[in-house]
Formats: sequence, structure tokens, C-alpha cells
Amino acid sequence: MSTATAPGPAAPRLLEGSEAIAEAMIAAGCRFFAGYPMTPFTEVLEAMAAKLPAVGGVCMNAESELEAVGMAWGAAATGTLAATGSTGQGLSLMQESLAEITLARLPLVVLNMARAQGDYFQATRGGGHGDYRHVVLAPIDIPEAVQLVQLAFHLTWTWRNPVLVFGDYYLAHTTQSVSVDAVDFGERHIADWALDGTTGGSGRARLISPLGDAKRADRVGYNLAEHYRDCAAHTDAMVAGVEPLAEVRDTDDADVVVVAFGTPARYVRAAVKQLRAEGAKVGYLRPITLFPFPTEIVARATANAKAVAVYENNQGQMIDDVRLAVLGRAPVKFIGGLSLDSAGFGIAPDLDVAVLRQRIEEVLGA
Repeated sequence: MSTATAPGPAAPRLLEGSEAIAEAMIAAGCRFFAGYPMTPFTEVLEAMAAKLPAVGGVCMNAESELEAVGMAWGAAATGTLAATGSTGQGLSLMQESLAEITLARLPLVVLNMARAQGDYFQATRGGGHGDYRHVVLAPIDIPEAVQLVQLAFHLTWTWRNPVLVFGDYYLAHTTQSVSVDAVDFGERHIADWALDGTTGGSGRARLISPLGDAKRADRVGYNLAEHYRDCAAHTDAMVAGVEPLAEVRDTDDADVVVVAFGTPARYVRAAVKQLRAEGAKVGYLRPITLFPFPTEIVARATANAKAVAVYENNQGQMIDDVRLAVLGRAPVKFIGGLSLDSAGFGIAPDLDVAVLRQRIEEVLGA
């Protein structure tokens, strides 16, 4: 008599980031995806179009980002694990809907395959209306993206709140050896809020709306103050319930701690590693959750530092959150700057270990 055995880990394969991210979304249970082509997001959309139908899912190439987020909103309201995405430019068009989806308490995963890192404020502060926040995860490479994408689906379902995965051109278009295994976060709770048609005409039909989920009697309006207070309390609970994540190395005795996020942090980490090997007292910290920001982790890691250096491929955005974490205990110096190719896709000439090492050495010698 034969006995069934659980499948073992998947064998590593050489995958482009876009394809690996698509497979991770499917492994997490995503069954609806909508988007509009825009480099470097396009290949994720293509991979989802190729792979989703095989598992009974649907991928829509929408007429624009406005239609894409609207389609995803509709799918999410039925209790289907759904996702959408674009670059920062496309996400700008989605901001109104993303705000209202949040106030309607819907789960949705959003990808930003960004051009450089100029979308930090957009991702962590949002460009929509109202008092809302999104959880934001920033992977450093493709294997971590496979893990964080699946975490995003777990968090969005748990908290009924959009979760954004912040990638870039390097993450989407480079290739690495990676295993795409489904991560087990435990049993997913039943969507007793979903508009699945089972309560229609029953007198207890469900309602999903940015104006609230409670039905009102005739000639009685919405109490928006009550709904917005409920949303604020839900956000507070989510922020308290989502564990801030960061990668920290060699900060205990560091005179200078260098902070960076996303794929540029790989180059910063290599520069710090070189300097450490030569005896320089330099440490490294990478926020993985951009919201909730790992404020306490940054504060502990920089408690004994003489200076903190921040690298970003933009004009300086995350540096504000670092300054808030450091609270004046040490000077916070910007060693980044906008670095792009002629197409503006974020293929950065400055992402060179020698270049970054020199900038860190200047802070060490100051």
C-alpha cells in the first residue's frame, strides 16, 4: 500500500525577477491580476497572463491603470485574492482608487516596479485622499521578493488593507537562481465580508464602500465620522500588529551606520563589507518594511554611532524617516542622489561599489 507524501522544496531555477514574482503571487493564492504595460512592470503582467489561466485565474490587460485598479477592486470585493501594479507613474493614476479601497477595507496587493527610488513618498505616504496607510515591503533581490510577495498576500488578507511591494528595474529584469515554494502562513480565515452573491435579497445583504459597511434605513444618511474613526482604529491595530523588518549588520561598534533599501542596498552592503574587512568601524542597516518603518530597530542600531549615512537613488526621501528614528543623537548625512540612464529607468551609474565606498569613506573621515 502506497502512502502520499508532501511535496518537497522546489528545485532552484534560473528565473527573471518578473517571472519569479508572478509565480510567487500564484503560489500565494492570487487568482486575479490586472495591469497596463509600462516598463519595468510589463514583464510581470506578461508572466501573469501566461501563468494564471493554468490555475483557474484571470489576468486582464486593461485599457489603462485606471481600469486596472478598478478591475482589481471588483475582484477583491468578491473575496478573490487580487493584485495590480505598475510603475510609480501608473500608480499615480490609481491613487484615488487605492485610497478608497483602503477606506472600504479590502485586501489588495499592489506592485510598484519603480524607476529608481523616487516613489518612496508615494509608497509610504500615499497620494490619495483621507486618513489611510498601506503596508510597504521592499525586497533586496529576487529570492527575497518571492518571500515578501507571499507575505504581502498574507498581510493584506489578515488586515483587509492594501499592501505594496516596492521593486525596481533591477528586480524585474535581472535573473537569479531561485526556488518558488509556497509559504505556509496557516489557514486563511473565511471572507465573511465578501460580496459573493449569497446574501442578496435576504435582508442582510453585505455592503462594501469607502463610506462604510453598514446599511442605512431610508432617509438616514451615512455617519462618516463614525466610519472614519473605525478606519483609523483599524489602521492603528494594523500598525501595531505588523512586525517591522530590517537587515542589520555590524552596528554594535560602528562609528558610521549606512542605511539603504531595495536593490541598491546590495551595493551598499558590499561596500560596507569591504570596509569592515579592512578594519573600518562601519555598519549597515536595510529597512525591509518601509511602512511600518523599523524606527526602533534604526534607533537601537545607531545608538552609538557618530554619524548615519543614507543612500537612496533619489533626492532624499527615506532620510526623513531615518532622521525621525535617530532623533538628533547623531548627524544624518545623505550620500545618495538621483542616478538614471538616459531612458530614466533607474539603471544607475552610481550603483558601483567603488563609488559608494568612496562616499562612505568621506563620512567616516569627517
